[in-house]
Amino acid sequence: MVPIGRVLIIIGVILIILGIIFTYTNIFSSLKLGRLPGDISYKRGHFSLYFPLTTCIVVSIIFTLILYFFRK
Repeated sequence: MVPIGRVLIIIGVILIILGIIFTYTNIFSSLKLGRLPGDISYKRGHFSLYFPLTTCIVVSIIFTLILYFFRK
């Protein structure tokens, strides 16, 4: 059995690599994720709030379908 610490380190390294890829490349710019209709954006003075509601729902549905098909 693999120790939980090693699994968490591997997941962390994968997330760091994905973060670097998303930050410095335009791989997913054609998908328009984060700028879909239904994403909440509020600006007033020096305060701004952005919550990608529709993007969260779309990503959740995609991951649910992927996990559903891998489970079968």
